[in-house]
Amino acid sequence: MTTIEASVTHYRYAVQWSAEDEEFVATVAEFPSLSWLADDQISALTGLEELVQSVISDMRDSGEEVPEPLATRTFSGRLNLRVTPELHRRIALEALELGKSINKHASDRLAAG
Repeated sequence: MTTIEASVTHYRYAVQWSAEDEEFVATVAEFPSLSWLADDQISALTGLEELVQSVISDMRDSGEEVPEPLATRTFSGRLNLRVTPELHRRIALEALELGKSINKHASDRLAAG
């Protein structure tokens, strides 16, 4: 088993059962094209971590930029979002009726899920 670099463990991994493959599949958000199948959850995660380590090594060797883990990224709090004119109008009217700015109303709606 290879030694996993600490930064590799900081990525956002998920492991779930795949009925189609009849195995567990591990995925990583920062590398959406990568996955690993295994008979158990731990093996799926370990296999994917080793694959990510290999991919990162190859990326560094070729001078490519390695994705920063979501856990260590900083976010500005600013979100530019394109919507249809109809939705824009509806949100603007709702905000007006509630006595809020469009930004505050949209933020409240997003936070509410």
